[in-house]
Amino acid sequence: MLTLRGGSGGLARVPAERSARWGDLGLRVASAAVLAPIALVCIWYGGPAFVALVALAGVGLAVEWLQLCRYRPTTWPAWLLPVAVLGGSVLAPFDAFGPVIAALVVVGIILVAWPTPARGWLAAGVAYIAPAVLALLWLRADPVVGRINLLFVLLLIWATDVGAYLAGRLVGGPRLAPRVSPGKTWSGAVGGLVAAVGAAWATAASLHPPAAPLKLIILAVGLGVTAQAGDLLESLIKRYFGVKDSGHVIPGHGGLFDRLDALLAVAPLAAILALMAGRGVVLWE
Repeated sequence: MLTLRGGSGGLARVPAERSARWGDLGLRVASAAVLAPIALVCIWYGGPAFVALVALAGVGLAVEWLQLCRYRPTTWPAWLLPVAVLGGSVLAPFDAFGPVIAALVVVGIILVAWPTPARGWLAAGVAYIAPAVLALLWLRADPVVGRINLLFVLLLIWATDVGAYLAGRLVGGPRLAPRVSPGKTWSGAVGGLVAAVGAAWATAASLHPPAAPLKLIILAVGLGVTAQAGDLLESLIKRYFGVKDSGHVIPGHGGLFDRLDALLAVAPLAAILALMAGRGVVLWE
């Protein structure tokens, strides 16, 4: 009887499929347990520690981008990308955001104009990485609400990621974008947005009670959608380059792009919203 409809092999596939579905959970939790406290401490205290963290992440992202483009970080003009990101990270906090942006534009022009293979992709690395790096530094530089706004953004992104992961694996269902990222589902997308709203509400209530709940919900949904769009964009880029992970530095996640894809999309938007609101104002007011 066990040989019917797949037999014992069919029965064995059930626990095997469950194991595969949650196989990366342990590594993800372990990586988060190490990296999350470091990020939170650096954001909380700001200053050189936060600048160093952002600079290190930015350079790591730049190196991964060069590897995706099949360039060695030491070749000309490829090395301009990590050097520009590092220099911008260090100099921008000294009220030099304007000159740094101008310098990054020049670097982008050099990369796209220099007669090398995949030069457009090299220049795209500047547009992909630098805005998020500068946005994070600019957000934290607000002496009144920099810490609050950045914690809000980071916790919302983490909640979106966790909610999408759990809902997608527990519920499953139709694929969100099968040609771009076959593992993502509509249930995961909805779960991520629900988690984003919950995390935004809890964070805002703890750090600065919201005066306009509806605005907070709209903000959380908008940033949550942006976070998931950033995830899909990174998946599309990896599919173009024919790689599964952008790197192998973070167990359970892959590379820095695999871990920071949502932040790369959300940080510039959060900075724009903060700029519109004005310095000293929380994002949800």
